[in-house]
Amino acid sequence: MPIYVYETITDDPDQHEVFEVVQSMQDDALTEHPESGLPVQRIIQPPHIGGKWSSPTKSSEGPTDSKLSDLGFTKYVKTSGGTYEKTVGEGPKGLDPRGTG
Repeated sequence: MPIYVYETITDDPDQHEVFEVVQSMQDDALTEHPESGLPVQRIIQPPHIGGKWSSPTKSSEGPTDSKLSDLGFTKYVKTSGGTYEKTVGEGPKGLDPRGTG
């Protein structure tokens, strides 16, 4: 069942609340907060649609070096010595997070 996001309709910022409700798509939208009774409105959210590019393995791999370069990014990879070496892009050849060179 989908999760819908609602917010309270109030002029008092202390009473403003955003909350989520699991509802069937066939249920009517809420008109009041289930606990406080304040009027609410549903917030339109983009849907999460799983697919080819949303699997954990694909999202954790990240963009390719050539794609990063095409987009103007610089990529650094941490070495065993604790510094970072440039693998793609136009930035400095390396970075030392300790500030020693």
